[in-house]
Amino acid sequence: MSGPERITLAMTGASGAQYGLRLLDCLVREEREVHFLISKAAQLVMATETDVQLPAKPQAAQMFLTEYTGAAAGQIRVYGKEDWMSPVASGSGAPAAMVVVPCSTGTLSAIATGACNNLIERAADVTLKERRQLILVPREAPFSTIHLENMLKLSQMGAVILPAAPGFYHQPQTIDDLVDFVVARILNLLDIPQDMLPRWGEHHIGGEE
Repeated sequence: MSGPERITLAMTGASGAQYGLRLLDCLVREEREVHFLISKAAQLVMATETDVQLPAKPQAAQMFLTEYTGAAAGQIRVYGKEDWMSPVASGSGAPAAMVVVPCSTGTLSAIATGACNNLIERAADVTLKERRQLILVPREAPFSTIHLENMLKLSQMGAVILPAAPGFYHQPQTIDDLVDFVVARILNLLDIPQDMLPRWGEHHIGGEE
């Protein structure tokens, strides 16, 4: 199995709930263990942008997402915002990689300053301090100087900033194709197999004459 077996997936209150849900589905399909975190704002965005009505309580949300994705029992673990005893809160128990998608600029700022006011921020802080893989997927336009400074700071710390900016060279036909573009890029960074988007040059035939 290539890529991390255990991954922390956090969803915060930026637009783009579809990206997080699609990534969760792909991780389940690839038989990864997912430690799932979601902010209250992200739950509101999800209800606005999709037909998914995620229960507020962690245990109920875990049951819902397990059924929604067809995950095996225990494959998805959902934690509350102040569950400080969860594995993601400590370097000795946290997964090898964490993805925040979508990542609000407020969460971006909190991670950049080490705020740790909730479990999402703490989990990201742990990922940074343990020098593990942290992928942040902001969805905002335009970016302010503050946003850009925070992104630079986090990039210098080792985080990967992957804006939710789908490309068009694969000639997308649907919104799902655009979502898959971003999710495929995340999976590539995690070194997890995906068949949604060919890697650049994968099917290229020819060469210099």
